[in-house]
Amino acid sequence: MPDNDIKTLSEAREKTITKTSVIGILTNLVLVGFKAFIGFISNSIAVILDAVNNLSDALSSFITMIGNLIAGRKPDKKHPLGHGRVEYLTAMIVAALVIYAGITAAVESVKKIINPQTPDYSAVAIIIIGVAVVVKIILGLYFRLVGKRVNSAALSASGTDALFDAILSTSVLTSAIIFVASGVSLEAYVGVIISLFIVKAGFSMLKETLDDLVGHRADRELVSAIKKTVCEDPCVHGAYDLIIHSYGPEKHIASIHVEIPDVMTADEIDDMERRIAHNVYLKHGVILTGIGIYSLNTKDDSVKNLRSHVLGLITTHDSVLQVHGFNYNKDTETVSVDVILDFDLPDMQAEMDEIQKELKTNFPQYNFRLVMDIDA
Repeated sequence: MPDNDIKTLSEAREKTITKTSVIGILTNLVLVGFKAFIGFISNSIAVILDAVNNLSDALSSFITMIGNLIAGRKPDKKHPLGHGRVEYLTAMIVAALVIYAGITAAVESVKKIINPQTPDYSAVAIIIIGVAVVVKIILGLYFRLVGKRVNSAALSASGTDALFDAILSTSVLTSAIIFVASGVSLEAYVGVIISLFIVKAGFSMLKETLDDLVGHRADRELVSAIKKTVCEDPCVHGAYDLIIHSYGPEKHIASIHVEIPDVMTADEIDDMERRIAHNVYLKHGVILTGIGIYSLNTKDDSVKNLRSHVLGLITTHDSVLQVHGFNYNKDTETVSVDVILDFDLPDMQAEMDEIQKELKTNFPQYNFRLVMDIDA
């Protein structure tokens, strides 16, 4: 993909996120105005807290927009891989604001339970709350749709939050209708429920963002697609150990090992590596910064048989997910193999020691060098 096309896509993504954030800010500010007005004239703590929640949504959209502008800055000497991870930080700030709003709402609601006040709803107030519910549903679906399309965690989080708001606003509307119909006030209790939902949503958003910062398992579909692209190269007999690092939603850098025939020359390997890196970037937008080599024996039938027996013995262990990278050094009589074990195994090293012992028992004439790979 040409650099100009990449730049155009990046700019388009930035404009889309900014536009969506502005729509969210304006919509939520309008809702804040209406709900705050209704809440004060009707003496409804639930409606007032709903307005506060919309105000936090507006602030969240503003933070998302600012974070997107910072993340879109060009790479510099201090940040050669760009500023994309700023989007994760803004998503954390949004989550923290949501949690704060929820805790504040809980405190105010408990105060109203201790010192209850009777609300006074009008037909107009109920209609406006109903319209607000519809608006939040539309806004939430719109945010999630755009967030998924441009791969923005902050927008997606804001969309999920908006849908939660719609549910909470529905509970406010229901309590208002119940009060008008029966005179029973559920205001403060509904406020407590709203606050708990808000806090829960905030912690869920925070957990997702922390997973992005700490580093989590790459998307299985993306991993499979990249390996498939790599294995489509005529020189490659297997692709392993794909590790993907994220430097923002649109910046992925990776490394991989490929198994190739032992008769290839340095020139042929160099050409293959460049070809693979180009194809992976073209199809998946992932930059391969390193391509490691596993040599596949094609000349000695005895080595082929040894490989078959060794791999067969190792894979009899249920905890072994994959075996690859087989290599035999005739000079030192050393067999090297990479083994991937299940993370659920209580003691991985003990399992590796057991495999090493079995190999030595069955093939005493060889030295074994086992490498424990991770199931990434």
